Amino acid sequence: MRIRIVDAFTDRPFTGNPAGVLLLLDHETFPDDSRLQSVALEVNHAETAFAHRLPEGGDADWALRWFTPVAEVAMCGHATLATAHVLRTTGAHTGPVRFATLSGVLIATPHEDGSLTLDFPTAPLTPVEVPDGVAEALGAEPLTTFDTGPNTGDLLIEVADEKTVRGLTPDHRGLARYSERGIIATARAEDPAQGYDFVSRCFFPNVGIDEDPVTGSAHTALAPYWSERLGRPGLTGLQASPRSGLVRTELRGDRTLLTGHAVTVIEGELLA
Repeated sequence: MRIRIVDAFTDRPFTGNPAGVLLLLDHETFPDDSRLQSVALEVNHAETAFAHRLPEGGDADWALRWFTPVAEVAMCGHATLATAHVLRTTGAHTGPVRFATLSGVLIATPHEDGSLTLDFPTAPLTPVEVPDGVAEALGAEPLTTFDTGPNTGDLLIEVADEKTVRGLTPDHRGLARYSERGIIATARAEDPAQGYDFVSRCFFPNVGIDEDPVTGSAHTALAPYWSERLGRPGLTGLQASPRSGLVRTELRGDRTLLTGHAVTVIEGELLA
């Protein structure tokens, strides 16, 4: 099988969020879960995506699953973007592609400028009391705290400002007790003239990722949160990790559109 490493939500190599992508072109089903998990551990990026073609005439074109080095996840934006990018650039699929996933059918639409738009379910935000100890573990005082629902399983926490988000040095082990996947820390952009409306960082210790470089799925919660706060359905988020990346969001009720670029940086053959 061919294996590719794709940097997602960026148009420059070695930035954005890297994902492994394996197209199982000769498979009608997925290999055993243990096999997929072993490959994901070997790739050792935040996510590795596995996809195989589905019969024509159904609700979806490809089946898609995502694995971190330690667990399968129900939703992943950057690895979906990376998979759609590989399908387009290799000619394995043209036009919009429908993926059958644990989060339902997700659609990726290519554009002439090379970007791709993902159609994902909007995360339901439920305000919650600030859990005892989360401020100490995060290293900042929460202003508001929301549960993001079953697809992502995070706590969304707004902090004072962009400088606070960028300066976070959390206790990752301490954060693990507060949500199913992890913590999304966010704040309004200090200067929107820089090309983004809000910033975020994502810490997911419960799925083996201390800090995720750019998290598409987190933006299904960030989009409704900031669209309500800023009064606009279309926004741009900067994930201020060391690798960094931009996600353009558009809120459409119970669906959120996530747009970004991707770049293939490594291609090889899986021998084992």
